[in-house]
Amino acid sequence: MGATELFFHLVHFFAPAFAVAVILALAGQLLGGRYTRAPGIIAQTAINFIAGAVVLGLGLWFFGRDAKMASYAAMLVCCTVSQSLTLRP
Repeated sequence: MGATELFFHLVHFFAPAFAVAVILALAGQLLGGRYTRAPGIIAQTAINFIAGAVVLGLGLWFFGRDAKMASYAAMLVCCTVSQSLTLRP
């Protein structure tokens, strides 16, 4: 596998975590109201992305393959918890 193929494999592996992170950060800004201590949208996206990427990596390690629905469900739960902790007053 060349460098280009490896790059695209990693991009496609982490794409669900990035999409969920962006959607949750935008929804938190639109629906969550204004919190004085809440970080900006980029920081929220980064926190959610890191949490989702770690869970996807753990799912890959645990199941031995990518794209298991249990991994995606755990990613959604973990990202939602990290978003709610980020927006906590």
